[in-house]
Amino acid sequence: MTGWSAPHISARGARPACEAPGPPPARPIVPRRGGPPGEPFFPAFSTTGRPLVPAGALGFASVDFREYQRLSRRTAQYPRAAWLAYPALGLAGEAGEVAEHAKKAIRDDSGTITDERRAAMAKELGDVLWYAAQLATELGLELDQVATENLEKLLSRQSRGVLSGSGDER
Repeated sequence: MTGWSAPHISARGARPACEAPGPPPARPIVPRRGGPPGEPFFPAFSTTGRPLVPAGALGFASVDFREYQRLSRRTAQYPRAAWLAYPALGLAGEAGEVAEHAKKAIRDDSGTITDERRAAMAKELGDVLWYAAQLATELGLELDQVATENLEKLLSRQSRGVLSGSGDER
């Protein structure tokens, strides 16, 4: 397997030639969203109320999509010839692993999400996010823009009373 590291997306969406990964950021990433000070990036709490993953465990209070997409690119190593298939198939595979945990929660735990299963699902969802970020980059898309447009679409559907149903253009 040939390793490579794709760079960030420019303002025009074009990707410059591959660059070597740089050093990790010197400062913690500041969250874009509001919330009480000290709130973890995602509400991954056990049934006892203790965080499963402490906020800032890796030096980040939280990460926004743009920064995540840029930083995750440093770990993108897959054959250049598979620029589309590799992240698309990886995304499908990781989403399947999330679904597998949901199935096992139903089968083994009567639909209850145990602390262990929640932690395992959080890891798999992180892998889903990584592959989604790589696929967005390969397509010349900014993940934060994809998320914004998705929310706008869903809020529009909600305001028009057409959240349920089928078809992309409802």
